Amino acid sequence: MNAEIVVIGDALIDELRDEHGVREFVGGAALNVAVGLSRLGHAVALIAMVGDDADGDRVRTYLSTFGVTLIATPSRLGTARAVSERRDGEPTYVFNSASRNRSIVFGDAEREAIAAARGVVVSCMALDDAAQVAGLSAALRGSGARLFIDPNPRAGMMRDLAAFISGFEALVPRAYLVKIGDDDTELLYESTVEPVRGWLRERGVPVVVSTRGRGGARVDTDSGVVECGIAAMPGPVIDTMGAGDSVLSAMVSWALGSDADDWAAGLQRAMDIAAATVRHEGALLQIPAQPGENYDHIGT
Repeated sequence: MNAEIVVIGDALIDELRDEHGVREFVGGAALNVAVGLSRLGHAVALIAMVGDDADGDRVRTYLSTFGVTLIATPSRLGTARAVSERRDGEPTYVFNSASRNRSIVFGDAEREAIAAARGVVVSCMALDDAAQVAGLSAALRGSGARLFIDPNPRAGMMRDLAAFISGFEALVPRAYLVKIGDDDTELLYESTVEPVRGWLRERGVPVVVSTRGRGGARVDTDSGVVECGIAAMPGPVIDTMGAGDSVLSAMVSWALGSDADDWAAGLQRAMDIAAATVRHEGALLQIPAQPGENYDHIGT
């Protein structure tokens, strides 16, 4: 069965270390988005590099559990792994060699999936690898899908900052929606999110979603600007690792739905989903138990 949405990027094992010990989760930004979109009711395929090893088996089993089809590029270095140290819920990462040398081959299966999809989502792909960017660009030429991009740069995974920026900017003209966070713009451009958001709109990106952590999020489109603060939900924030991925999943789902032009409602829904997600350990997208109008939103 053809996937409605194809997600392209990373799949890995998150090894969490904190005062409670060591625990492991199947993760990666692209994998989190793919699973999140599946939980939101979409047929999803994930294109990622996965090793032929025990960690790779865990990734495959996890994706199968959530109904996500994996189109895997074999990894000679094994499956990617990230070791994260947690303090106050905020993770810092150390990546293994497979993570730092992640690669995707755009062969027949990948191109066919992209050509058949309604939406293609890029998150935490190795945009500093010109060959991979060229492969994706060629595959997109045969597709009518909307392209959604979250550059999601990670200092410990990038090999060449200038090349990563070049790869990201090469894809921007094709994008329907770009999600960018203040942490992303600081790493890529040593800038706050505001001027980068403006630059993306000037380059013709129809929808720009910008996030500011506890400061909430904003959507810029031709029809105007909408903002929404974080949802004031009961319970403590446990783990912020999946916040950005859950926002992207929710916004992609909304953009492909029947109410796509109501960006205020879509952004509120995304912030509610993010708030529910960070109240659980790990990055698995969580769907709020109550409708969004029952939550206050603060931080804008």
